[in-house]
Amino acid sequence: CLSSNGVPCFPPRQVSFMNNQKQQKPTLTGQRFKTRKRDEKERFDPTQFQESIVQGLNQTGTDLDAVAKFLDASGAKLDYRRYAETLFDILVAGGMLAPGGTLSDDMTRTEYCLFTANEDLETMQAYAQVFNKLIRRYKYLEKGFEEEIKKLLLFLKGFTESERNKLAMLTGILLANGNISASILNSLFNENLVKEGVSAAFAVKLFKSWINEKDINSVAASLRKVGMDNRLMELFPANKRSCEHFSKYFTDAGLKELSDFARNQQSIGARKELQKELQEQMSRGETLKDIIAYVREEMKKTSISEQTMIGIVWTSVMSSVEWNKKEELVTEQAIKHLKQYSPLLKAFTSQGLSELTLLLKIQEYCYDNIHFMKAFQKIVVLLYKADVLSEEAILKWYTEGHVAKGKSVFLEQMKKFVEWLKNAEEGKPNDSRSVEVQIQSHVPGCFHHATVVGGLVLVALSKKTPRNVTSQPRLHSGSGGESRDSDPRFAGSSSPRREVVAKAGSPSRTFSSSSCSRRLQLFSAE
Repeated sequence: CLSSNGVPCFPPRQVSFMNNQKQQKPTLTGQRFKTRKRDEKERFDPTQFQESIVQGLNQTGTDLDAVAKFLDASGAKLDYRRYAETLFDILVAGGMLAPGGTLSDDMTRTEYCLFTANEDLETMQAYAQVFNKLIRRYKYLEKGFEEEIKKLLLFLKGFTESERNKLAMLTGILLANGNISASILNSLFNENLVKEGVSAAFAVKLFKSWINEKDINSVAASLRKVGMDNRLMELFPANKRSCEHFSKYFTDAGLKELSDFARNQQSIGARKELQKELQEQMSRGETLKDIIAYVREEMKKTSISEQTMIGIVWTSVMSSVEWNKKEELVTEQAIKHLKQYSPLLKAFTSQGLSELTLLLKIQEYCYDNIHFMKAFQKIVVLLYKADVLSEEAILKWYTEGHVAKGKSVFLEQMKKFVEWLKNAEEGKPNDSRSVEVQIQSHVPGCFHHATVVGGLVLVALSKKTPRNVTSQPRLHSGSGGESRDSDPRFAGSSSPRREVVAKAGSPSRTFSSSSCSRRLQLFSAE
């Protein structure tokens, strides 16, 4: 083509730069760090550590005070944190232990250790002090020491009887002083140790030294803390795992306290099972007759006293329902619920002590469950009317039998009712006399007449009595005082009697007849 000037034009020349550029190779980016010497991990080599400890123990010999000072000073130079297992192996067995409890052949040993010491309680107490001082000085050894004891218990079959006895005494002393947790005893439930009888024999020595240092209460508290109070039976094989065998074995070994504790724990376990079963029966709607029969059968089997049983029954009754969270509604719900189960409670309050136990259980329950604080008096009155609680039990509770929980609140609630009970007690009739009571009826112009003669109650309806009749009881007898014939209302009556006129709205009155063990409850019409 030509341009405007007639000069031919050519397209621009295309030049390739691809071949002129140098291809770059990939490179790694980042910065290289050198590991600091202090962060480099040393190879685990306990040989040198062991030689240092063994040499020090050989120099101190049997002087345990010198041993304690040596261990204290060596902690600054030797790595106790890393070689804790080696350290405790040497202090207990004289050298490093191989699996199974045997000493390693290729390591240096010392003759000054726990297993070579004298087998007596005083020496073991001195060794316990050495371990105690070491762990107090280097707190990080505490966990490692517990792990060491657990390991040693698993190796019991590899030790001699004398070595096992020394270890048992030391362990008991350490447990008594709180240097180690009772959870280490889990190692004794190892199947092989139990089968060979090693666990039970070791436990005898251990518990003897423990009780010698403290008492059975210390043992019980420590075992409960780690949930092992119900597992002591597991020290025996399955075919010997009974309360009778356990009791005989430890009683013969001089540990009757431990036998009684285990028996008590088994009883507690049985009570928990019984309470659970009772709640299930109530939720299923079983009849009260069947429940009472079941509970009485269990009482015979487990030898549970009535006082203990009424506590179980009360807890089961109160646990079998979901309570309203509103205080004004829960009282009404409780009264309705307890009225239904009052025959069950009555079946297990035939003794005065059982009634007092029930009152204490009610007090504790109302205190522990704040919504029931105002319901206490109404519950007691309900059970009194249902013949579950007697006047004597309530008065005993009020004067001296109560506990501290909510004492001021509950005594104030019961004050008026107790005053009325005391007045009723003063007005009790003689057993040998008949009693006639008149209570104003809800029927206008009429009275109910209730006569109690030797436990028999006779009730009749009479015509209206004059309003000016006295409301105070008067006793009429054939001799002395005012004659019954002087009052026209008693005309034709030949037997002595007491007359009480109760107005509507007045509180109920109770008369007791000890000869027939009954109570007549009279409630005025509202």
